[in-house]
Amino acid sequence: MYPMIDQLQVDLLPECNKPVDDDIQTQVWGLLTTLYPRNDLIERRRDKRYPFPHLIHLMPVGDDGVTPQGEALIVVGKHLSERGLGFYHPKPLPHRRMIASLQTGNGRWLGFLIDLSWCRFTKQGWYESGGRFIRSVLSPVEP
Repeated sequence: MYPMIDQLQVDLLPECNKPVDDDIQTQVWGLLTTLYPRNDLIERRRDKRYPFPHLIHLMPVGDDGVTPQGEALIVVGKHLSERGLGFYHPKPLPHRRMIASLQTGNGRWLGFLIDLSWCRFTKQGWYESGGRFIRSVLSPVEP
């Protein structure tokens, strides 16, 4: 007869109450201090930014500047503020004005006309871009 599943005791992960390995701890803190250096530089931004690690749909707009036109791109969010957002993407973006669609916790989509004002190539081969919200619009993403 086979033992019941709840009777099996499999120890795949080390116990959580064991001390952290010194080498691992040193490497993680070394990474964190290079990513988040403590310096006394003055923050140039007026608005508080919030981490936004969610997928964002970007839809180009037509010549009128508001009508969705073309194929949507999906990018990875970085930061969100009351005035705009930053995100990562694998290829250059050919449009400056787009509709950014962000999904809420309850499955609704919010749409914002955004003016993409900056782009930076990262060391990992991706791009980091961002811009300011111009106004709230209907999201072209279907629920």
